Amino acid sequence: MLNLWSSSRYAIELPDGHRFPMAKYQLLREGVLREGLVPPERLHDPQRVALEDLLRVHTPAYVAHIVNGTLPYAEQRRIGLPWSDAFVERAFRVVQGTVEASEAALEHGVAMNLAGGTHHAFPDRGEGFCTFNDVAVAVRRLQALGRVRRVAIVDLDVHQGNGTHGCFAGDPHVFTFSMHGAKNFPFHKVPGTLDVELEDGTGDDVYLDLLSQHLPRVIREARPDLVVYLSGADPHEGDRLGRLTLTFDGLMARDRYVVSTCREVGIPVCATMSGGYGRDVHDTVAVHLNTVRVLRAFAQR
Repeated sequence: MLNLWSSSRYAIELPDGHRFPMAKYQLLREGVLREGLVPPERLHDPQRVALEDLLRVHTPAYVAHIVNGTLPYAEQRRIGLPWSDAFVERAFRVVQGTVEASEAALEHGVAMNLAGGTHHAFPDRGEGFCTFNDVAVAVRRLQALGRVRRVAIVDLDVHQGNGTHGCFAGDPHVFTFSMHGAKNFPFHKVPGTLDVELEDGTGDDVYLDLLSQHLPRVIREARPDLVVYLSGADPHEGDRLGRLTLTFDGLMARDRYVVSTCREVGIPVCATMSGGYGRDVHDTVAVHLNTVRVLRAFAQR
């Protein structure tokens, strides 16, 4: 049984020409329903994340600045999204989507938040279109409740998850694995447990070979009770910010390999969208729809 969470109803208004493709979330929701990838009753709107859960990761001062709209201009600009009441509401809902999806993954084996993967958010700041770190909040909540002890983060967005690495630095119970562009944002990388850097122009064959070399080690060393998978669409060859050349087929093979490697040994997988900035937004949506198709196939086994 596959359950999905969508925050598309909490879209925010952005200035004309803004780089962030807010439309992709609604397009993805529509695509999932149009193709019948899950019935409507299993495509959920997330609740608001509890303040208690946010504070498991983020500092009280930072959370208060976000809620009250008092973040200094330079720090809001670093996030890259304008503040509004809708901005706050969306940030709370996106985090809760991953909280709820992670719980469903533990119960059913796989689940996905059709948002999230906000891996550039640190405990005391956000950047790169990331306000709160949904993955870190979900993991810390599950650990606090005793539902998981060890977790592996498999971050295959094209940009390194510097914020996630910062959130879990020095924690032997959380293995942070990232495969990302060596010369891409963020330009100051924060070391994770395992980082694999990719040259510009890396394509399907090299990418999938590297993944097959490293993912089994991640699973072996992490011994996780849960894998959180950031299934970024931005390694796609049509992405404006990605600088890699993976095809639709290559990215779907990536998804299939990650999910199969975990599920074959009984590890639940919670997927999040993470980044995607296609020159054609429909290409980004197509990558994410393929991820849902892969998860659906494993949910039916």
